[in-house]
Amino acid sequence: MTMKSAHPTYDVYTAIADPTRRALLLRLSHEGERNVSELLEPFSISQPAVSKHLRILREAGLVRSRKKGRVRLYAVEARKLQEVHDWVSHFEKYWDDKLDALGEYLDKQKNSKRKT
Repeated sequence: MTMKSAHPTYDVYTAIADPTRRALLLRLSHEGERNVSELLEPFSISQPAVSKHLRILREAGLVRSRKKGRVRLYAVEARKLQEVHDWVSHFEKYWDDKLDALGEYLDKQKNSKRKT
């Protein structure tokens, strides 16, 4: 018999699927450590909602937190994003091939117009 955790564990893909969480990651990567109140400003959502997004990012390993006095500071833990990069890089060859084919097609179109 297995016991379910009180909180689901999120993987990196689930965590970055939400635009608010992606925006939080970008902001933390540009601005460094921030607390929830500082991160709340550009969003039109409540502090508990931002905290929930940060919890999901933390559970996915994309954000780390530490207590400083009475506040909790959050920072990006970008190492887990390597997993996404590795997965997406499998499709680079597909796009390179398609863009090369488009380039050849456009060159042929350009050359045929010059001849006419």
